[in-house]
Amino acid sequence: MARHTRDQGDLFGNDQPELFDESAAPRAYAPDPNDVRTELHRLLAEVKAAKTLPWPPREVTYYRKVFPQMAGWLPDDEANQLRFEFAEELARLEAA
Repeated sequence: MARHTRDQGDLFGNDQPELFDESAAPRAYAPDPNDVRTELHRLLAEVKAAKTLPWPPREVTYYRKVFPQMAGWLPDDEANQLRFEFAEELARLEAA
């Protein structure tokens, strides 16, 4: 088996510069509140118009988790109102 020498470089790329600069500021993601608002209102309108749950059970579970998280990108009062309305509509549809 051949031995590694410094002149050959490293097969695993260890002679490359650091891929992660620990001194660099972390990247932050902040979605456009208008895009979030549009999507939440679209979903809310869909459940308000429905007579039965409009999605399969797995998707209902997904939206039950994701809708409140997405609302967190909006001002608190607006987010809480949307969360409340969405939860109420899901409860209505589940009781139907």
